[in-house]
Amino acid sequence: MTASAIAEGAPRQVASVESRASWVVALTALSIYAVSFGGPIITVVALKPIAAELGGARSVPALAVALAWLGSAAGGIAMGRAAERVGVRWTVMFGAVMIGLGLVISTLGGSTALYLGHGLFIGLLGNAGINAPLYVYVARWFDRRRGTAVALISSGQSVAGAIWPMLFEHGVESFGWRHTMLAYAVFEIAVILPAAAIVFGPAPDAGGVRGAAGPARGMKVLGLRARTVQILLCIAGFLCCVPMAMPQGHLVAFCSDLGIPGAQGAAMLCQVTAMTGFLLTQDEAGLFAVAAIFGFGFSGIVPAYVVAIRELFPAAEASWRIPTLLLFSGSGMAAGGWLAGAIYDYAGFYSAAFVVGIMLNLVHIAIVGSLVLRRAWVAPHRVPVYSPSGS
Repeated sequence: MTASAIAEGAPRQVASVESRASWVVALTALSIYAVSFGGPIITVVALKPIAAELGGARSVPALAVALAWLGSAAGGIAMGRAAERVGVRWTVMFGAVMIGLGLVISTLGGSTALYLGHGLFIGLLGNAGINAPLYVYVARWFDRRRGTAVALISSGQSVAGAIWPMLFEHGVESFGWRHTMLAYAVFEIAVILPAAAIVFGPAPDAGGVRGAAGPARGMKVLGLRARTVQILLCIAGFLCCVPMAMPQGHLVAFCSDLGIPGAQGAAMLCQVTAMTGFLLTQDEAGLFAVAAIFGFGFSGIVPAYVVAIRELFPAAEASWRIPTLLLFSGSGMAAGGWLAGAIYDYAGFYSAAFVVGIMLNLVHIAIVGSLVLRRAWVAPHRVPVYSPSGS
C-alpha cells in the first residue's frame, strides 16, 4: 500500500487545538467573570441598609439578587444561541453594557427599580450574555486540559467574592450603596468592553482533534437515555446551588446580627458541605473557618457539572446543554438567596434556612452518587447502543 493510499484511508488527527492563545482566552474570561459577577455583590454587602431603606424586609434585596441569578440562568440558552450566530465577543460586550445599565436603574429608588435593574438588566440581558456563552466558547479552545480551563474560568465568581466585598463595604460606608453601584457600573463597562473586543475572536475548529468532539450523537449515557442523564444533572445542579446561595447571599447580614462588623463579614464572604458549620457556629473565628471550607466546595461544583456535560455528550450539543444546566444551577442560586431571606423574615433567624439547605443538599448528594455508581458499573461493560430518541 502506498503512502498516499494510507494517508487517504487514515483519519487525519491534529495534535491539539490548545495553544498560548487558548490560555489568553481563558484568563481573559476569568477576568471578565470576576468583574461581571461583582455587580450583584454590592447588593449582598449592602443588604441591611437597602432593606432598612425599603421597609426593613431582607427578602426585598435578597429577591433582587435572586432575580439577577435567575435572569442570568434563564437568558443563557438564548444568549448561547445568539453567540453561535454573531460571535461571543458581541454577546459579552452587550452583556457588559446591560449590567452597567442595570446598576444605574437599581439606584433610582424603590423595590421595583431594584428588581428591574437586577432581574432584567444585570441578569437576563447582562450576565446571561457573558456566563453561559463563555463556558461554551472557552471549552472549544481546549481538548487536553479542558477540565482545568473550565475550572479556572468558573473560579471567576470566587475571585469576585475575594476582591469586591471589602471594597464595596468601604464604598457603602463612605459614599452609600447608590454611589457605589454607579461607580462600579462605569468601571465594569470600561474593563469588559475592550477586553472582549480585543481577545474573543473565532474559536479553533476542533473537528479533526481526537476526542475533542466528544461522544457520538445517539449513544446512551451511563447506560441511560441522554435525556434522562441531562435531567438528573440539572436537578442535582439546582439542589446543590440552593444551599450554596444561602450563606453566600446573607453572610454579611448574618455576621452583623452576631455583632461582627460588616467589614469582617465581607472578608468572610471572600472565602465563602459547611451548611452545618454555619448552623452551629456563632463566633468570628469559627465563621472564618467554615467560610473557607465552604469556598473550597463551592469553587469545584459548577466546573464539575460543566465538564461532565462536555465529556458525556457530543460537542455539537454543548451550546444548548451547558446553558440548560446553568439555567437550573442559576435558578438554584436564585431560589436559595430568596428563600433564606423569606425564612429569616418569617422566623427571625437564619438557622431554619440552613436546616432546609442541608436537607436539599442531601438529596443532591443522593442523585450525584447514583450517577457516579452507574459510571463505575457501566464503564467495564460499555457497549455502544444507538438510541434515536435519546437526545
